[in-house]
Amino acid sequence: MSAEPDGPEDRLRRFATIWSRALYPVTATSLTRPEFESQLLPLARQLRQDLAERVFRAADCEAVGAALVATHCTEPEALSRTLDVVDAYLVLYCGEEAEPDEAGRAGGVGEREELRARCSRIQHAVAAGFARALRERTRAEQEAISRAALEARGTVAEALHASEARFRAVFHGAAIGIGIADLEGTVLEVNDALIRMFGGLEHQLRGRNVAEWTHPDDSPHVWKLYEELVRGDREHYRVEKAFYRPDGTVLWTNLTVSLLRDADGVPQYQLALMEDTTERRLLNLRLRYEATHDALTGLPNRTLFFERLEKALAAGESARFGLCYLDLDGFKTVNDSLGHAAGDRLLVEVADRLQSCATAPGEMVARLGGDEFVALTTGPDTEHEVDELAGRIMHALSTPIRVEGRELTVRGSIGIVEGPAAERGAAEVLRSADITMYRAKHAGGNRYELADPEADARAITRHGLTTALPVALERGEFFIEYQPLVHLGDGSVRGAEALVRWLHPQHGVISPDRFIPLAEHTGLIVPLGRWVLEESVRQARTWEAVTGADQAGLPLRVNVNLSPCQLTHPGLVSDTVEILERAGLAPGALCLEVTESALIGADDDLLKPLRRLAEMGVDIALDDFGTGYSNLANLRRLPVSVLKLDRAFTQGMQHFPADPIDLKIVEGIVSLAHSLDLAVTVEGVETGAQADQLRELGCDTAQGWYYARPGPPDRLHELALADAT
Repeated sequence: MSAEPDGPEDRLRRFATIWSRALYPVTATSLTRPEFESQLLPLARQLRQDLAERVFRAADCEAVGAALVATHCTEPEALSRTLDVVDAYLVLYCGEEAEPDEAGRAGGVGEREELRARCSRIQHAVAAGFARALRERTRAEQEAISRAALEARGTVAEALHASEARFRAVFHGAAIGIGIADLEGTVLEVNDALIRMFGGLEHQLRGRNVAEWTHPDDSPHVWKLYEELVRGDREHYRVEKAFYRPDGTVLWTNLTVSLLRDADGVPQYQLALMEDTTERRLLNLRLRYEATHDALTGLPNRTLFFERLEKALAAGESARFGLCYLDLDGFKTVNDSLGHAAGDRLLVEVADRLQSCATAPGEMVARLGGDEFVALTTGPDTEHEVDELAGRIMHALSTPIRVEGRELTVRGSIGIVEGPAAERGAAEVLRSADITMYRAKHAGGNRYELADPEADARAITRHGLTTALPVALERGEFFIEYQPLVHLGDGSVRGAEALVRWLHPQHGVISPDRFIPLAEHTGLIVPLGRWVLEESVRQARTWEAVTGADQAGLPLRVNVNLSPCQLTHPGLVSDTVEILERAGLAPGALCLEVTESALIGADDDLLKPLRRLAEMGVDIALDDFGTGYSNLANLRRLPVSVLKLDRAFTQGMQHFPADPIDLKIVEGIVSLAHSLDLAVTVEGVETGAQADQLRELGCDTAQGWYYARPGPPDRLHELALADAT
């Protein structure tokens, strides 16, 4: 077996060879096949260039189709074979810009799909150019014949005209169909080409009246033009018209009808010229179908679905619509475990079941891509019908699907949008359905949810915040507020917790509970956390320079929260050391707060950075203590020096007398912490009664609105100076 061509030019010549071998048998040419191949080589080079271009130029591809007609490749079979060759071999031999995969095919999966999509558009453009050039060529023949017919119209009226022989030769030898009828519409003469178009029986055409050739697909103005012509009000007209053959099949034609007058200008006959466009029409229908239907399932694709949806939404204010947006739950697992071939078979079966659910008038099912499907219903009672449609879909998916000898349970999440047609656009409707579908998926899946405008708005806002986060950090839209940490024994300020805020240009100040989860999800929490640490350490050094030490001889300490993502970042220790050294702040003035849930089941690798920081003198606080499910015995192995009790433990102490159960729990935790040499900080202190009880129970420090709300760093200066005096 011969080796594949090495260079791009070799592969191009191989493509041209395959193309010439396909076309040569159906081409009327005196050239040898190698000579014919040399004519196709520039066209192949143009196709390769069009395949590689990122910006698709339809005119270049259409020029290739026109060039085929110029090389006498005028048979319909020539176009069909050209499209087959381009579809099968263009990407294989001319997609050299993509890296080959293990199977030798060009590009990875994504690149091959893009090349295949571009190849499909090239086919459409080549077909359009071929059809246009062939139509122009035929039109030129028609005009020549028409001129000959006009020159011979005296022959029709006067049988003894001298040029009858020449007219007959043109009439019967023409490649297009020609018919002559009187002004009443009775067919007088037909040529051989027209007889072949209608099935080869001349007696079924001659003597027939043209009024009998009506067809349901005739446009309304066809017969109006005919009446104007036979009255003498117009000289000719051209239309696309369908005819029934005697065997019941349909013949599509480009029909040109001209009025023939005698020497005095009086209308005498009508001359019809017909070009058979049936094959071309079938090709266009095929290309249209392929462009608007999913190749795997045969369902309408995104393009056709949007056309139908936009039509439904433009139906008027009284119309309504209902849309179900379906996404299969866990489909990726099928692809990963059984392979993509099994996943494709599963999608085909799902598509068949969905198709059986939408059979009523005004209903359709489409595949948007991947494992996402949509079902559309229209009518006056879609509010009820769309619920029934979603129920039928869920029921259809409840029966397991057998793939490769295994029964697979199919689950799906559906988002439903229903309402008046004239209120929203197609993109907005689909976005609402998509958001609603993900809401159903997050609620556990295998269910459907109705669209909620408020939920949509929250999801859109969340998406907008996620997109704006990276730019916000670059623009300096974040700032830090500080909430004082107060010593319960003497009421002095011992430091503050740094709390980051986002000053959004449109939404104003956004609290961390709204954007910290987004930052963790996008990975931006690491650079954001480093910025918070830098700013907080710099601020602590400023406090130290302004206030010195407090009355206990200790520097003001700043507490900075660490997210679980930061704990696993390899640069945590080095970044912290660098920030402290650059600011000139002692490690003892920094406390890093880690939530209890982040350390549940933590292994030694996760605890190692915290141990190194603790050994340097940085305090580690276990935040929200009591909200997780960690074993209290684990406190012995955690490198923490402070326990921060969650505010849930102190809510029962806001009024006197305090809840005795809360008192016992807090008393036990404080006793345990002190026995392990851990300090206890309490969050959420809002009343003096709480502060008194916590002081009596032995808690060390506290923070909350009773002392101060989070605020600018300058206010902490004032509180600390007041304590010092």
